[in-house]
Amino acid sequence: MPCILTRSPSFCQERVAGVAWQTGCVSSDRTTEPLPAAPEASADSPFRTEPTARDEAPQFVLPLVVHIEKTDPPARTDALVTAARAVLTILSDPRSLGEEECGTEGEWARAMHDWQDARIRKVVRRARGAEWRKASTLPGITVTGVHAEVRVFPPVPLDGWPKELAKLQVSGTDLDDPDAPAAPGPAGPVLWMNPDVSMSAGKAMAQAGHGAQLAWWELSDTERKAWREAGFPLSVATPDAARWRELTASGLPVVRDAGFTEVAPGSCTVVADHPALRR
Repeated sequence: MPCILTRSPSFCQERVAGVAWQTGCVSSDRTTEPLPAAPEASADSPFRTEPTARDEAPQFVLPLVVHIEKTDPPARTDALVTAARAVLTILSDPRSLGEEECGTEGEWARAMHDWQDARIRKVVRRARGAEWRKASTLPGITVTGVHAEVRVFPPVPLDGWPKELAKLQVSGTDLDDPDAPAAPGPAGPVLWMNPDVSMSAGKAMAQAGHGAQLAWWELSDTERKAWREAGFPLSVATPDAARWRELTASGLPVVRDAGFTEVAPGSCTVVADHPALRR
């Protein structure tokens, strides 16, 4: 019997409040784009750039592996969409839910709780051929897009990756869009990427996953259920600079990266736009 999805535990609610409202965005050239006055990020937010009490907790990472064959790679936008859907899929999977949500604790519930109780880290690695087949034997969920395949795994300790995943490459996850992606529809969820921040495909996939997670935390039980039953439809798009400024000032959830890799600490990378969150 499927579990009834319920609102996130209090630690998730506190964190989303800390990320949804920001006082400025840092672009790739490290200039500040002021936003309208709003409550400051919660001291409990896992996305704050300065050290917090969450750094004292054991740190976990959500592994994602994208299937990239040399001769037939997926399109970049397809991979970003699929990664975001993979994050939503594992967040809502009964194996990830605790006793409060599901009546019994799922086998991944403790790892998911501990991961969300510290810094929110996602790492995307790439695999092909035998590497992909080996990774696919580990507990996890494979999500497919138009052509992309992404497998998401339950969180692991930051320094405790399974050997089958630890040997996979992080760098070199570079993908292109051979054709211009379709414009997002006005009625669907959209993850808007910062037009001024350059990221590898792997980094951008992780950021898209962050954005999807922030949107999920903000939704009501009914809204989550409807999104899940529809198969988590969403788009990924890059607006022009003027539209980006409108989005960051709109009150929608904003991903503010901690700056561990590729981008400056505090960079605003994604705005999570869902019809239920538009004001």
